[in-house]
Amino acid sequence: MPGTTQERLDPAVLRLAGILVLGALAPLLDSTIVSIAIHTLGTDLDASTAALQWVSTAYLLALATVVPVSGWAVERFGARRVWLGSLALFLAGSVLCGLAWNIGSLVAFRILQGVGGGMLLPVLQTLVMRAAGGRDLGRLMAVITLPALVGPILGPVIGGLIVGHLSWRWIFYVNLPLCLVALALAWRGIPKDAPKARHRLDVTGLLLLSPGLAALVYGLTEDGLSRAAAIPAGAALVALFAVHALRAPRPLVDLRLFQDRSFAVSSALMFLNGLALYGGMFLLPLYYQQARGEGVIAAGLLLAPQGVGSLLARVTGPLTDRVGPRPVVLCGMLLSALGTLPFAFPHPTGALLALALVVRGLGMSAANLAVNVGAYQGLTPDRIPHGSTTVRIVQQLGGSFGTAVLAAVLAQGHGDSAFPDAFLWSTAFTVVAVLVGLRMPIGLASAESRP
Repeated sequence: MPGTTQERLDPAVLRLAGILVLGALAPLLDSTIVSIAIHTLGTDLDASTAALQWVSTAYLLALATVVPVSGWAVERFGARRVWLGSLALFLAGSVLCGLAWNIGSLVAFRILQGVGGGMLLPVLQTLVMRAAGGRDLGRLMAVITLPALVGPILGPVIGGLIVGHLSWRWIFYVNLPLCLVALALAWRGIPKDAPKARHRLDVTGLLLLSPGLAALVYGLTEDGLSRAAAIPAGAALVALFAVHALRAPRPLVDLRLFQDRSFAVSSALMFLNGLALYGGMFLLPLYYQQARGEGVIAAGLLLAPQGVGSLLARVTGPLTDRVGPRPVVLCGMLLSALGTLPFAFPHPTGALLALALVVRGLGMSAANLAVNVGAYQGLTPDRIPHGSTTVRIVQQLGGSFGTAVLAAVLAQGHGDSAFPDAFLWSTAFTVVAVLVGLRMPIGLASAESRP
């Protein structure tokens, strides 16, 4: 392994990764672009706050429902077909969202978008990891994790510019050129793979896990009685799925992957990193608009330094290949905490916050990259679809949980202390991730050494 890290990446694998990253960029940008336009949507569609929240919630529920099926779909129909079909479905949903005539039609079309978008990231990771054959995972992760980190950062900037200068419908139409180019490139550039016609769907697992995850996400995005009912119901269904999956010969998601220490710790860190990433994505635009009185366009532009930090973190890919994921994860999480802490200070200067965002973006991106390497290193090809599905599920739950906790802290805060308290909580979660990261195995592993 050390000897290979100095060689050039396989051009075929790199070309495949580039094609897939372009396709994944659209849904990852979409969710953050839409979040910045919620107020405008409510005004133009004459929708209440309660109805508006379903523009985001319906999308998240669709994602949570469809992600568990992605591993089975890849085996049953082939990764290329699933990728093309999912991207086409997301494109159709985007066009229909732009044509929506009221809030009800918009929510329905957002569900269609979520079904298409939910499949893309797991399939992307499956295709690239299989093509890589366990080599140069750090440098490849530097490519394929870029949309997941830059998308939430650039989304508010693009969304602010669109809302400030164009109709809200363009927050959906902006997906069209990206998706069309990505479809054309994927049609020509993704190699055909043979589906396994006899790979049966775990129907019992599907009926337990998909509703369970949807209930958990719904409970974490709602308040009051909805949360009190949905979270226990979702947790019970997921627990029943766990019992079923450990007994079934071919479960929907193979929980036996958690017997591997590196995968188990990496999954826990993926949850915590999702919490920090999406929790911060929720807090930061609000902080600039409410606590510092910035407009929607200015708030988006002020978040750009975080994207600069994420781009700088790409150099940690080769480092992860050389030294293993653990030291990169620990340093990245510490930098992320350091970059979040200034937002808890009373009246920090704009220059300090810009520097803090660069450090935060660098730390979060480096940690996310290395955590993905820890999850995939040594997985055999037949286990990669299950690994991709599991990683996406825990990150989605982490994001929903983080947003719910920080929203509750913000709602219960008093005056000038509300945002500092929320950012202190976010910092504390990152410190917990550092402690979990200490449990990662030292060095690199290979597929032959894994159970």
